[in-house]
Amino acid sequence: MIVATLSIRSGPWDATAVEGFLRETVIPIRLASAGRTSPLVQSLWFIYDDDALWCCTQREAVLTRRLIADPRCGFEVSGDSPPYRGVRGTAVAEVLPDRAADMLPRLIDRYLGNEPNQLSRWLLSRLDREVAIRLHDLRVTSFDFTPRMA
Repeated sequence: MIVATLSIRSGPWDATAVEGFLRETVIPIRLASAGRTSPLVQSLWFIYDDDALWCCTQREAVLTRRLIADPRCGFEVSGDSPPYRGVRGTAVAEVLPDRAADMLPRLIDRYLGNEPNQLSRWLLSRLDREVAIRLHDLRVTSFDFTPRMA
């Protein structure tokens, strides 16, 4: 297995602040993958764990094919409401079908809570077609416009 790393490129936050933001923030990650003619930006649920970002998607998804063909990707985690703050950067993606059974329930719990509902049941009914995506070698820039917008 590849060792995960988190490298701060610039911005006001140190590694502890970046990791805290990624652990506490429950909004989708915007993940950009390369294609032959254009990039694809897709929003996915994520978990930050062990210096890596984890997501799930369908095995047949365009994103899965693109990340297998070219594992380099870009990402951003930031809210849409002021004060604008967040983390963006680059990573290397690893598609791991065997980890979907671990990750999908954790993502559902993080974003929907642990009470069963129609969406969680539907997502889990498709688990056999899911893959986990591990984003590692994170090179990040943080931004925080809170002082300007106060």
